[in-house]
This record gives sequence, structure tokens and C-alpha cells, in this order.
Amino acid sequence: METTVSYARLIRPAIDRVYMGARLKARPRMAAFYAERGHELGMENTLFSGVLARPLPAEALADGLVYTGVDLSRELAQGVFVRDDEGAWHLTERGRELASFGQRATGEAAEELWGTRPEVLPGLSVVPRLAELVGRVLAHAQATGGPAFRAMSPPYEPAGASPALLLVTRLGSLRHHRADAHRAAWRAAGLTAEEIRALPDGPDRAPIEADTDRRDEPAYAVLTEAERWELLAGLAALPN
Repeated sequence: METTVSYARLIRPAIDRVYMGARLKARPRMAAFYAERGHELGMENTLFSGVLARPLPAEALADGLVYTGVDLSRELAQGVFVRDDEGAWHLTERGRELASFGQRATGEAAEELWGTRPEVLPGLSVVPRLAELVGRVLAHAQATGGPAFRAMSPPYEPAGASPALLLVTRLGSLRHHRADAHRAAWRAAGLTAEEIRALPDGPDRAPIEADTDRRDEPAYAVLTEAERWELLAGLAALPN
């Protein structure tokens, strides 16, 4: 029997595959929408599940961008975000329009992807159940998530959202629980972002990945063993 720590590592590739598949399919329509309005795709599009619900604290942004070295200066200059006196980032009216479209486009792309194999997913009947399971994980993880996860969850879910939109939005938020866990693990080991990026798989990296699993594991404790495998199998069955 697999432990929940092993499960946390097993499910992460399935979460990433499903979420990123929908995002990549939606990208052309998002780029066209942005171009019509004189904008380039920005972080508001990547972070829609959180920034549509609440301001983005400076600490959460710094953690989310720690590997990239980029900032939101372009989005600030384009009038997509404004900053308050405490350094938190707020969407402007234009920023909300862009982020909302990104969320809708991602949900529509997911429906198109998952509706192409009715023999696997008749009537997308499995998607509402997966969305419900991920929603329970998100709620349970509120006690264990780090700064980025707290900024991204609970996610923004518009009224009348389809099950597909709910699932991809919730997966987008859930990804930040493990991202916070990983940052905490390599920081506890005394490494910098540059050092962990350069560290190859092997005996030096293995303890950090094991610590990441340990920190990520509590998110899934709310599910029974049967529900954990139901979630993993359901995500694995979604076409990409």
C-alpha cells in the first residue's frame, strides 16, 4: 500500500499534465484577445485563480517568481495591476477583464479537450466528481499551505461555472501547495533558488524531494485511500 507521501509525488505529474494541457490549448485564443486590447499575456493570466479573488501579497508574489527573476513592472506599466501602500498587488478593471477571459478560455479549452473521447469520458461525467474531490483537498490544505497557496486559494469561481472550469481553476490553485512545500524544503536545506535549480537528481537532491513530499502530504489526508486513487485515475484518464 502506498503512503500518502508517495501519493503526493505520484499525483503531481497528473495535476500538471491536466492543468497545463488546458492552458496550452487556450493560449492562442488568449493571445488573440490580448492583442485586440493592445496587451501581452502577463502574470494576471497565470494567476487568475487567486488574483480574481483577492489582492496578491508581496510575499506570495516574491515566492511565486523566485525561480524566474521577473517582476510585474510590465503589468504595472500597462495598467493591469496597481500596488497599495503595503505592497500588495490589485487587479485594475482592465486587469480583471483580462484575467477573467483567461479563466473562461482555459475552462472552454478543457471542455474541448475532454470531450473528444466520449468512450473514456461519457458526457464528461467524471469531471464534476474530480472537481469535488480537488475542492475538498483545497479546503483541507488551508491549514498547511504556504504564502503562495494562501494567495491562490480558495480560488475565484464565477457563478454558473462549468465543472471543467471549476476543475482547472482548482488544480491551478492546488499546484501552489506543492510549490510552497518545495520552496520550504530547499530553504530548510540551506539552498538558494539558483542552487536548487542547478542541483541534479541524485543523492543530494533526494532528501529535499522527500521533504517536499512530507510537507505536501497533508493536503490529501482528507481523502480516503479509495478517493485518492479515484482522483489519480480520473485525472490520468482525461485526454490531453
